[in-house]
Amino acid sequence: MTLPWTDRAAPSLDDLAALARAAFDALPEPFRGLAGDVVIRIDDFADDETLAALGMEDPFELTGLYHGVDLGRRDEMGPAAEPARIFLYRRPILDEWTERGDVALGDLVAHVLIHEIGHHFGLTDDDIDAIEAAD
Repeated sequence: MTLPWTDRAAPSLDDLAALARAAFDALPEPFRGLAGDVVIRIDDFADDETLAALGMEDPFELTGLYHGVDLGRRDEMGPAAEPARIFLYRRPILDEWTERGDVALGDLVAHVLIHEIGHHFGLTDDDIDAIEAAD
């Protein structure tokens, strides 16, 4: 049986924002409280400047990004830092979701969000990978 898909649209920026909000709200309180000042933004792709700064040419390679000073490096006596921001990139997330086919979209959004929150807490990619491997 072939599904026509003529009555369906890809999940929108608002749809991914709702999934990210649900994932954030599901975090245990100590983590949610520490991450409470982080601004979560959903864009279709990272901008060209961000991709260039990361040495990436393919915008589909980046599903999320943390931008800010992590909690371990903040100086309470120094000038106020910019708000920490987490960017989730809709098109790369949807691309990974469809290619994998083995994970719910909400679970993938939660995974990317939690990874970026890990950077907010000062964890490196290697730290996060080790935590995920131990899980």
